[in-house]
Amino acid sequence: MGEPHRIGVVGVGTISRAYLDTFARVEGAAVTAFADLDLARAEAAAAGVPGSRAMAVPDLIASDDVDVVLNLTIPAAHAEIALAAIAAGKGVYGEKPLALSMAEGREISDAAAARGVPFGSAPDTVLGTGTQTARRLLGDGAIGRPVSANAVMITPGHERWHPAPDFYYRAGGGPLLDMGPYYVASLVQLLGPVRAVFGAGSRTRDERVIAGGDRAGERIPVDVLTHVTGILEHAGGAISTLTTSFDGTRTTAAPIEVHGEEGSLAVPDPNTFGGAVRVVRPGDDGWHEAEPSAGYVDASRGVGILDLVTATPDRAARASGELAMHHLDVMTALLASAESGRRIELATSPALPPAVPLTPEADWRRLR
Repeated sequence: MGEPHRIGVVGVGTISRAYLDTFARVEGAAVTAFADLDLARAEAAAAGVPGSRAMAVPDLIASDDVDVVLNLTIPAAHAEIALAAIAAGKGVYGEKPLALSMAEGREISDAAAARGVPFGSAPDTVLGTGTQTARRLLGDGAIGRPVSANAVMITPGHERWHPAPDFYYRAGGGPLLDMGPYYVASLVQLLGPVRAVFGAGSRTRDERVIAGGDRAGERIPVDVLTHVTGILEHAGGAISTLTTSFDGTRTTAAPIEVHGEEGSLAVPDPNTFGGAVRVVRPGDDGWHEAEPSAGYVDASRGVGILDLVTATPDRAARASGELAMHHLDVMTALLASAESGRRIELATSPALPPAVPLTPEADWRRLR
């Protein structure tokens, strides 16, 4: 099997635990280093992973013990860390969104191409059996030609559960750039690239109140739109509607529904890897659950970076930087459209990577 893929983690926040749980059960992947602005957090993480050590960010990026950098910093630091890793000749995989702007995204993409290193980005949830089974059913004509889709994400805001939610309400945050990547990535997987968007948005409050933790009761400013609705025109002809909001409570709507000429298809929460895919056709007595037929079985966060490091010239990465650029293009264009009131055509149009065949957990946990 060769030497393990050595991963250096930058940013040891809440989401890092999910990645570490995945890596702990993967043959062929080794977390060798941790870095964080809070060195104590990096040291605590390293203490729980045999063979790893804590270090400063520049030292991790320069380390000979790191092949690929996992960038779990806040959105405002995504581009800075990615560019530093690429300049050091490292591959890099980051949390969503890829960057705060298309200009930053292009800088990362161009730098990676110039250095010849791989780069990719979350979300990788769309590589699980939920979205991938839905993609396969659509490709097989289960509901005929897709005509439209609805995607809905409504919550009352992350300050209700997160002890330090400030960055959710600063540039790079808000419901669209925070949660929207899951829905946009899934819609692109299902219906193909987006060619143009039209968006509208609002901000209901200028402040939010932290509900729990050491900072309970503290007020934080809101600098972003907290409700965004958009219309996405897909290159294949389908039209999808996306709603992301931190200003509601909950919804009875399915996370994603796709409607075709011969039926409808309900897709599970794109913030999860699995879940039931349901199909209904004219004349059916109700929705029918489809058997999983594609995707990484029982996948968890981190499968995207594993997919990236095992990509070959014959099999492109499925959570690639190219797709992340397109997701960022969709979202930043929606925000620009919400500000200007104009329909905006997109600058990116990536080819979709191959769908994930049904891959048992035992197989994807053994890196080749």
